[in-house]
Amino acid sequence: MPSSVNTTVLPPEPAPPAVIHNCPSCSHWLPEGSLACPECHTLTYGVHLSQIANQAQQLEQEQRWAQARERWTAALAWLPEDAQQAQGLRQHIAQLDARIKAEEDTKAKWTRRLGPFAPIALFLMKIKSAIFLLFKLKFLLSFIAFFGIYWALFGWQFAAGFLLCLFIHEMGHFVAVRRRGLRAELPVFVPMMGAYVRWYAQGVSLEDLASISLAGPFYGLLAVGACYGLFVATHLPIFMVLVYVGAWVNFLNLLPVLGLDGAQAAFALSRLQRCLIALSCLVLFALSVSNGNVFGASTIWIFLIVGLGMGWRCLTHDEPEKPSTKTFLYFQALVLILGVIVYRTQFAGMATPAR
Repeated sequence: MPSSVNTTVLPPEPAPPAVIHNCPSCSHWLPEGSLACPECHTLTYGVHLSQIANQAQQLEQEQRWAQARERWTAALAWLPEDAQQAQGLRQHIAQLDARIKAEEDTKAKWTRRLGPFAPIALFLMKIKSAIFLLFKLKFLLSFIAFFGIYWALFGWQFAAGFLLCLFIHEMGHFVAVRRRGLRAELPVFVPMMGAYVRWYAQGVSLEDLASISLAGPFYGLLAVGACYGLFVATHLPIFMVLVYVGAWVNFLNLLPVLGLDGAQAAFALSRLQRCLIALSCLVLFALSVSNGNVFGASTIWIFLIVGLGMGWRCLTHDEPEKPSTKTFLYFQALVLILGVIVYRTQFAGMATPAR
């Protein structure tokens, strides 16, 4: 079947580079066949090795172990036999051999157990790509279901606008993950709960994890800005409602608990940085209190909730060894900008969306 063919086709190996006679680093003359500079020990064909390594790593991410092993083996030909990189690569190839053997042993064991049903199981394995594509439809189906429910509750204009804002928020995570060369799936929408992007973290740093998490609220902020621009251009109240709701939802996602965006980002913050962010939230809450009446109509409780959540993270024992100043500034800016928008547009959120 075409789907099974697609899973075995190997991307073409990078073309062999031209013979290099001068070290790429120090320009020392090299005799033909030199794989490393005798003066500065730079790898002669480092660029070509990087291309092969990129292909092999991509194949490993796709769990195509045999093809990845083939690429890594090809890289050995461009490394000095006694180089440290070659020794590490041989160890990695041995690990791949062990993984491939384990999978083959498992396959053989199940073939014996299944007996006459083994050909059926093999056929199902071959069409797994088609089944995988079928599951890709969960993005489209959840998108339609989410729109239909919100249309029934609040009208099609609010449903379309809110869904688009939420989609932009989730694509912030998706883009941030893919920019780092990691696997990510399209968003899945859960009515009355929100949405999520499933991705595969492979040794990312705490700062990268925080950047991926905060990319959602950042893209959400851009969507809020677009809604405000449309309100200025059209003066339609629905866009101001979307400004408030969008800002409120993205601010809620900064809550550093329950797997929300703020929870992942907080891992890169020191205790002091968390306390400063909590203080900002509490200041916003105090500003929303009118004439000392905490239970007045202007009080915005989400500020207090996020502030208390971050205050709780000040007491947990998950402070990083090297806190990220970049993450702190990023997080703090989102708190202040989204908070001000929620504060200034809170009464717009009380309007009834047009049906």
